[in-house]
Amino acid sequence: MNKEKRTEIFTRFQQANPEPKTELEYSTPFELLAAVLLSAQATDKGVNIATRKLFAVANTPAAIAALGVEGVENYIKTIGLFRAKAKHLVQTAEILRDRYNGEVPEDREALESLPGVGRKTANVVLNTAFGHLTMAVDTHIFRISNRTGIAPGKDVLQVEKRLLKLVPQEFMLNAHHWLILHGRYVCKARKPECTRCSIVDLCEFKKKTT
Repeated sequence: MNKEKRTEIFTRFQQANPEPKTELEYSTPFELLAAVLLSAQATDKGVNIATRKLFAVANTPAAIAALGVEGVENYIKTIGLFRAKAKHLVQTAEILRDRYNGEVPEDREALESLPGVGRKTANVVLNTAFGHLTMAVDTHIFRISNRTGIAPGKDVLQVEKRLLKLVPQEFMLNAHHWLILHGRYVCKARKPECTRCSIVDLCEFKKKTT
């Protein structure tokens, strides 16, 4: 795929949705970090249902730490892997309380050192909370990048690096939101809905649905 095609793809995404947002509900960097940490192998809708109740009671590192693992578990039992996630969230809250004065650090290395926080979560927080030009590659973005030809790669890290290199700079801030939404609602895993796809004429997927 050439630069002109990629530019047109993201131009269309931008025209259709000028200010894309994450579907996770949050009001502070810590709430976003907590929501993303809880979202692994879970839907955003399911996470939002749980965090609405949790954040109403505890939405700061100090409050989550005070709630404790069992306390957090009571609010997130509907989410998959809730025991491990509750443990990680409380440990992360304690570190933020004790080392960072209750603030989420605007630093990749510091974020990735937190329990349960990997590269993807760090990228989401850096991009969405702090406006860094990062690319958080989840299953949707990995699929879209390979299927369309935007940035093919054999693993998540390779796709991330290629997207950072190939996506036109003027679209980078919102690119991962556009790709996630496109993968979630149009270019679905089992059967892409090519007949209502806004970039079908630019996509290089050979087995388009009709």
